[in-house]
Amino acid sequence: MGNRLSQIATRTGDDGSTGLGDNSRVSKASGRPQAMGDVDELNSHIGLLLCEPLPADVRELLVDIQHQLFNLGGELSMPGYELLKDDALLQLDTALAHYNAQLPRLAEFILPAGTRAAAQSHVCRTVARRAERMVVALEQGEAMRAAPRQYLNRLSDLLFVLARVLNRVDGGDDVYWKSARLARMQAEDGHGGPGDNNIGAGR
Repeated sequence: MGNRLSQIATRTGDDGSTGLGDNSRVSKASGRPQAMGDVDELNSHIGLLLCEPLPADVRELLVDIQHQLFNLGGELSMPGYELLKDDALLQLDTALAHYNAQLPRLAEFILPAGTRAAAQSHVCRTVARRAERMVVALEQGEAMRAAPRQYLNRLSDLLFVLARVLNRVDGGDDVYWKSARLARMQAEDGHGGPGDNNIGAGR
């Protein structure tokens, strides 16, 4: 992998195969390229989120995450190789604790809506879940480290939390699912605000 960008259009993939970092070739429809593609798509969506006005600390975090996702994709492309380090997962855990502590408890499920930045964070969250599912499927067929799966799982949780943070940047709020249960709670409380039940999207 010394000359990474010496030639873009190699035509070697015209037969439906792609090369991995260990110089082997596999079908583009096989699990590893699909997982790599989902991680690449997630990184691209985070890049789109970075085009929005964001708090400086959130922006710095997301840029770091982009680099970690590039490491994750590199690890997926080279079977048996380790690029994603333990401190990458620790960074997500620390960020989750920091940002979640600033948020009110959820009264009900929320919709992927609100500001454009928050909605894009939800898009990133759903792509992270898809990438995670693809990595889990890949693990069922070959031995892999737990780190890629754990990173994507935690990242999806963080992106959910960041969506809530971004909806509050200019004094906004979550967009709640209009369930019968929530309407009942609001009627009993005599107001339209969130209650004390903690129902989130963490998995």
